[in-house]
Amino acid sequence: MTLAASRETLNTTPFADTFRTSLPLPAVLDPPFEEALRHVLDNPGSLVRPQMVFQVATAYGLDEAAAKDLAIALEYFHTASLVFDDLPCMDNATERRGVPCVHFAYGEAGAILTALALINRAYALSWRAAAAASRQCQTQALAYIEQRLGVEGLLNGQSLDLHYSTLPHNRETTERIARGKTVSLIRLTLVLPAMLGGATVREIQLLERIALYWGLGYQMVDDLKDVLESAAQAGKTVARDLLLDRPNVAAAMGIPGAVKRFTRFIRLGDRTLIELLKFKPELLFMGRLRHNLEDELARVTENACELSMGARP
Repeated sequence: MTLAASRETLNTTPFADTFRTSLPLPAVLDPPFEEALRHVLDNPGSLVRPQMVFQVATAYGLDEAAAKDLAIALEYFHTASLVFDDLPCMDNATERRGVPCVHFAYGEAGAILTALALINRAYALSWRAAAAASRQCQTQALAYIEQRLGVEGLLNGQSLDLHYSTLPHNRETTERIARGKTVSLIRLTLVLPAMLGGATVREIQLLERIALYWGLGYQMVDDLKDVLESAAQAGKTVARDLLLDRPNVAAAMGIPGAVKRFTRFIRLGDRTLIELLKFKPELLFMGRLRHNLEDELARVTENACELSMGARP
């Protein structure tokens, strides 16, 4: 089984309209609240995540309506986490997805209410998607959402992130935090739709491994962006990790060490995906996410190579 055929770019365009319209805005909304919500809904980012959720879900037999509900639900969870992450009490960022952060444009209260609105709608869409699955799959999947987003996953990872200054500044700590935050969201992207579709225990195990490898790889690319790119290149506020003493694998290991570690995770992910495809060849498209991640690393580290060449005597 080869991954070469899966290199084409994900088509995320159909999800832009769905992202905007899946959170209905009633006429009675307070105008500032409505403006803050529209600010987020009109700037959805790349939407690679919902496209992947949709494709995994339909590969496992979920109908398209349920798959789309789940895809948007998980993107709303992710977007809400970014709104919280950007707050002054967290990273105090000013730009996200190429536009001002919600709190910067509409105040902290507006940002918090907007994030809560996204989370509330995400749970409603998740429950609607789960209704299409068997009772056993529903129970397993809804417990998995709580596990990944709750105190065992995303929330604990964020707390560790905020208290990084009290922890050892090394690879082990940065990866522990990334497993709580970034990997939890990637696990939801890859594992949850398969779980609702009745994936076997072995398939879930392999998807969990892929999510771990790709999630850590994604975090490494994000950390390198914070070190190497401008805000215009990254589409968000950069150079925050060192300033706020937050985890950054490039700072903990150095840029060459981070790239080497990333390459190892990609290789491990490839092996695991090839094993998974023996059970579920319909998942060949997942290789596109892997290639997109590798291409993004090449683009980001090109700046480092140029800087290194320029620094030579």
